[in-house]
Amino acid sequence: MSLHWEEIQTKLESIKEKQLFRETKTYQGIDFCSNDYLGLSSNPRMLEYYQTLQDEYPFGSTASRLVRGNFDSMDLFEKEFASFVEGEAALLVSTGFVANFGLIDSIAAPDCYVFTDRLNHASILDGIRISGAKKKYYNHLDLEHLKSLLQKTDLEDPSRKHKRIVVTESLFSMDGDSPNFKTLLQLKEEFGFVLVVDEAHAIGVYGKEGKGILFRDLPTESIKSIDYRVYTLGKSFGLEGGVIVTKKIGRDHLVNVMRSFIFSTAPLPIISKLAIFVLNLLRSMDEVRVNLHSLAYHLKQSLLDSGFVITNTESHIIPLLLNSEKEALFYGKRLQEIGLDVRAIRPPTVPTPRLRISLNAKLSHEDTNSLVSALVKIRKEWNDQLNNSTNHE
Repeated sequence: MSLHWEEIQTKLESIKEKQLFRETKTYQGIDFCSNDYLGLSSNPRMLEYYQTLQDEYPFGSTASRLVRGNFDSMDLFEKEFASFVEGEAALLVSTGFVANFGLIDSIAAPDCYVFTDRLNHASILDGIRISGAKKKYYNHLDLEHLKSLLQKTDLEDPSRKHKRIVVTESLFSMDGDSPNFKTLLQLKEEFGFVLVVDEAHAIGVYGKEGKGILFRDLPTESIKSIDYRVYTLGKSFGLEGGVIVTKKIGRDHLVNVMRSFIFSTAPLPIISKLAIFVLNLLRSMDEVRVNLHSLAYHLKQSLLDSGFVITNTESHIIPLLLNSEKEALFYGKRLQEIGLDVRAIRPPTVPTPRLRISLNAKLSHEDTNSLVSALVKIRKEWNDQLNNSTNHE
């Protein structure tokens, strides 16, 4: 075996020893882990509409959007999506990861500062890394800490020659919590930074007509002061793709410099047509959203009443915190064996091992009650196993 493969084998053995080894698994059982929050990936109306489009669109886009991969439906979707979220312009890309990664790389540079919430998604952190910008972490949701970092940067660079960018998610996918956007915009006004907000896990689920958490927390004029907003079609939309909403000049800039856009094959042509259909569906799904939030509230209360520890979540994403990677894997494996698809999330994705319970509109109170009952039984199994192990030592 060559030195390269010996190094790989050693690395994998170390990952396994730390209970951090990952494998691809086919899903099975009741869905408590996907991001299909509104159940649209298998919505009957969506599937029926999809059937009408199959003969109209080719299988693939065949090229990047700047070569031959652009379709009228993509341009139309961008206009309709920008209008839906009260934006000036939008740019459709292949995934949400590409949107964050490419955007940050395009607007940051080695001579600027990027302030990032410590728990921001990997796509944001990788975009900062590849841009070469000076990365400044602020503690999760701690805007006082962010303010102190901005003040220190002013001392280092009093003339503010170097650009400042602040990036945050609107709903954190592994913790289920959100920033105080009114305070964040006050800081933006005081310090004049460029603001990027990722609404990936909130679009479709929050705000009037499902426009996102920003529309729940802020007036429209305040939202328009945010420089860039990032969305995904891969969660509540039940599709795939990413969308960046910004000023028209901002879109023109990205089309000309964003490498992950310029050099990537365009999204499947049929996606943008289906996404337009979803926009119309979202406007009529207020009752679905209310039911989803009600389901989340009752599940959180039930978990707490049963003695489980969860994050300070206020959303449909409910992380159940556990003590070790081994314990998280034990719970996840047992749940999947009885037909409840919940996945263990471990470092480095999160600092604390957990089960990420992600609710969707297809679930019922009966489903969540079954989940809590199963968790209580599995906890007893785990504790019995620990006690037996201790007694044998």
